[in-house]
Amino acid sequence: MTMALIAGHEVQLNDDGFMTNPQEWTPEIGEELAQRAGITLTDRHWKVIEFCRRDAAEQGTPPGLRRITAIAGIPTKELYQLFPKGPGILAAKVSGLTKPKSCV
Repeated sequence: MTMALIAGHEVQLNDDGFMTNPQEWTPEIGEELAQRAGITLTDRHWKVIEFCRRDAAEQGTPPGLRRITAIAGIPTKELYQLFPKGPGILAAKVSGLTKPKSCV
């Protein structure tokens, strides 16, 4: 586990760069995590992020790609455009969540 300064907040990251405490996340942290991944957040990104955070709080685990597409109504193709190279993992990372178990 590593401590990192993100958007002026000290947060704990695991070895894969995922935040270990979702309560430490702020929208500013999400913006900076997205920028580090080369993403400029739009309203569509925020729809995914808000769904991921809400679903993780309700289900106790971050949603995977299929759950995001099925329940949030974001088509798979669009998810790959919003969060290239692994949308489930990248959406969880930007949302301040751990790696979804359904993503490899």
